[in-house]
Amino acid sequence: MKIIPAIDIIDGKCVRLTQGDYGKVKVYNENPVHVALEFQQADLEYLHLVDLNGAKKGKVVNWKVIEDIQSKTALTVDFGGGVAEEQEVEDLLELGVNQINIGSLAIKQPEKFLGWMKKYGPENFILSADVKGENVMINGWLESANFRVFDLAKQFMDHGLEYLTCTDIGSDGMLKGPNFELYKDFLSRFPTLKITASGGISSLDDLRELKKIGVYGVIIGKAIYEGKIKLSELKGL
Repeated sequence: MKIIPAIDIIDGKCVRLTQGDYGKVKVYNENPVHVALEFQQADLEYLHLVDLNGAKKGKVVNWKVIEDIQSKTALTVDFGGGVAEEQEVEDLLELGVNQINIGSLAIKQPEKFLGWMKKYGPENFILSADVKGENVMINGWLESANFRVFDLAKQFMDHGLEYLTCTDIGSDGMLKGPNFELYKDFLSRFPTLKITASGGISSLDDLRELKKIGVYGVIIGKAIYEGKIKLSELKGL
């Protein structure tokens, strides 16, 4: 199971939201590169990097942070937040970003996303599904897409989708544990899909349970920043 610490950016700073609420922002570090280097020094290999300004605006905003993390660390980065144009896809891949998360656009413009998967390869993309119950939320978690997450996954798996990150908004930032049943349900329906769990991770026990369930990866954010999980404890899980 891949352990993937998260950095969320607003105005160039490392922040966390609670349940995706832009009104509940906590700044943890003025310099995201310093945070990324701490992850690297703890022998972690991966990073989930989110441009929250971009998610809200519908286009990538924090290019400088992306460039700095790519040039100053050796982390394998997956990036999300407002990617809407092919030029952004090309620029991100050119910078060395390993995978690009596509969320709202996959629902609003599925043909565009399918075209990108075909042109650049499905291995370069992650379908990012933010859910409340089983319903997908879009536009920075601000509105419902009236779409069940399992239907969304099936739609793109039929066209080669390999990776999906599922964030349970109800759990995210609450430090009360992830939605284990959701991931069990997902894996029973789609055993070949590489599913990354996100939202609510609060302890090493949560990570052990997710590993037992069989998820491909797990994104950890607030639990690290609030000291619930130490970086030194993550190696070897």
